[in-house]
Amino acid sequence: MKINAKGRFSFPGGVHPPQSKDLTSDSKIQPGPRVKQVAIMLSQHTGAICQPLVKKADPIQAGQKIGDADAFISAPVHSPVNGKVKEIALQSHAVLGRSPAVIVEANPDDNQLKQPCSARFTLGFDDTSFSPEKICDAVRQAGIVGMGGAGFPTRVKIEPNPKMPKDTLIINGCECEPYITCDYRIMLEWTNQIIAGIKLAGKASGCSKVFVGIEDNKPAAIEIITAALKKCVDGDGIKVVPVRTKYPQGGERQLIKAILKKNVPTGQIPPMIGVLVLNVATVAAIAEAVVCDWPLTHRVVTVTGEGIANPGNYYAPIGISVAELIELCGGLTEDAVRVILGGPMMGIAIADLTTPITKTTGAITVLTEKQIGGAKFTARQTPCIRCGRCLQACPEHLNPTKIAHAVENNLLDLAESYYINACIECGCCSYVCPANIELTGYIKTGKILLARQKKKMPV
Repeated sequence: MKINAKGRFSFPGGVHPPQSKDLTSDSKIQPGPRVKQVAIMLSQHTGAICQPLVKKADPIQAGQKIGDADAFISAPVHSPVNGKVKEIALQSHAVLGRSPAVIVEANPDDNQLKQPCSARFTLGFDDTSFSPEKICDAVRQAGIVGMGGAGFPTRVKIEPNPKMPKDTLIINGCECEPYITCDYRIMLEWTNQIIAGIKLAGKASGCSKVFVGIEDNKPAAIEIITAALKKCVDGDGIKVVPVRTKYPQGGERQLIKAILKKNVPTGQIPPMIGVLVLNVATVAAIAEAVVCDWPLTHRVVTVTGEGIANPGNYYAPIGISVAELIELCGGLTEDAVRVILGGPMMGIAIADLTTPITKTTGAITVLTEKQIGGAKFTARQTPCIRCGRCLQACPEHLNPTKIAHAVENNLLDLAESYYINACIECGCCSYVCPANIELTGYIKTGKILLARQKKKMPV
């Protein structure tokens, strides 16, 4: 069966960076390596930081909850391995610099590689035995957060709220960031599990309309999910929508605009207009938690880039170090110079390869000297020429230049008046700037300075 995968739906602004997905798009999901040690960050989600539930030398079982918080917006963390607590100590964190983590030494004689549970799901999956309350509780206990990068606790998103009733569920299968293919492979290989997770999320949230948005550069994913929905029980209530390939199509505000032609007002969130957006990996984790009673201890990670010897997609334990995954892929090439958690547009470059992956780490991208601008290729920054390209590219209709100049001159109140906090940090403005000004970098810095000024972030 051939599906018309040409996307007609899109949003204003955005850019078209090189895809570079061919490095791993045909690489099937493989098991991650056996680990000797994992570092489970107590902060890997939006909201309250978890407090440790264990202490040094405590024995640990795989799947055991080792950190939690009483706050409504939070998510517990679990151990992916059997072992014992080595220590609770500060560990490198891509966003926070250093943050508390539970370091677990794996038991070398009692640790099997965890396998995905996708084989347990069929097209006949029936959600009638799972109540909305049971689904929400399972999601909370499993510690599921948005796995597309935002890390917002999923229980909070799917739980019905009489003050903000939700009627439309959008499943985000765009994966618009260059290089990354973990969601693409999940759609191809875990199709039935994703559909089960969609049904469970729809039931828990009370959404009557469901759309699966997939960029039209992924025709195989569009075809396989569409075909599966035609065959499965109650699949006719879920509609696959091919959307036009453009970055950042996977931003939830942009996806809502593309599919529903609705705007999420500045300062508001999708549930305020009755919409819930979940990533495909997140709904797969929901199915795993509700049906298999497994907490979120593993995720698929794309290890890719021209700076990686053998790129691939791996089902890896959360808490494994970046260095171990790079080693699994044959190590770095001679001209590799930058390691990024995430993709090249929104990812964060790290210097410490002992940094552990978290629930939101969908990729490790390694770029070469030529790609980032080495000594021979450095693009010199020049003064802004007021060309307006950043305004045309900004998907949030901001003026990135004005915000960046305000931050550069320490005029944070002015930056705030230009809606600095509405920026989604997609990097489109920096990408198109002919003066090579790192506009997104200034905006990120301004947000941090504002948060510290308001004592919402430690200095």
